[in-house]
Amino acid sequence: MATVIRAASIRSGRPDSPLLLAVFVLALVTLSDSVGAAGPAVRPGGIVRWAASDAVACAVEGRRWAPVAGVCYFPVDLETPPGELELGVSDGETLRTERVEVREYPYSVERITIEDESRVFLSKEDLARVRRERREIAGLWEGSEGPPRFRLPLAPPLETLPVGGRFGSRRIINQAPRSPHSGIDYTVGRETPVLSVAEGTVALVGDLFFSGKSVFVDHGGGLVSMYFHLSETAVEEGDPVERGQRVGAVGATGRATGPHLHFGVRWHGARVDPELLLDPEKAPEIGR
Repeated sequence: MATVIRAASIRSGRPDSPLLLAVFVLALVTLSDSVGAAGPAVRPGGIVRWAASDAVACAVEGRRWAPVAGVCYFPVDLETPPGELELGVSDGETLRTERVEVREYPYSVERITIEDESRVFLSKEDLARVRRERREIAGLWEGSEGPPRFRLPLAPPLETLPVGGRFGSRRIINQAPRSPHSGIDYTVGRETPVLSVAEGTVALVGDLFFSGKSVFVDHGGGLVSMYFHLSETAVEEGDPVERGQRVGAVGATGRATGPHLHFGVRWHGARVDPELLLDPEKAPEIGR
């Protein structure tokens, strides 16, 4: 059962301000997306959906954004600790809230060996380059908030989509623990066309240390899609792109052990499983 908060009880400090959405708290607690006796649950890297035709804003932890076609989607970052999360939907007058549990999920552990150890244990120069690139990329998440220019499900990033995997896997590269894998890898032949999953604007094109030739597309609504390890790029920064438009071709640039497409998304800054945007019905639903 959703909790309803009247607008009059949560006005902001500014005299003529609209509704201030409540600040929500993440508390510790401890499998897969499910609904059980303890209530709805979601894994780190998952998404929760709340269909509400009257929604004008979705809210979590003091942030708010626009719904997509009458549905509020709440992405949960891949490294969110187990705990309780309070989600809200506002119709402009009232705020309805529900709680979900973020539960531990048994992502696989992947051991990778890269022969060129300079791609694993970085020199001072390479480390400085990686830090510069990370700062540049981090700025993309802030600029993506705006009216959504996409629809769900997203279009596939390849014309024929093979089985992909590895999202969330904990990686040990040359016996050194590394960050979890935040995208899906599709192993296909070199020069296979790579397609934009939705309408948007190219936010960044670069040849980056880890991801090689890369394209980032801003789709509004807090959504950025990423296409890594390309053999070539077919767009430039600032270009508008359409759903299904070719943005590059599959390669093995950057830190890659063979030709494949790494496809990833950031939604409202959260690293989430792209499969849930290609098939959002797989995400747990609340608010009924």
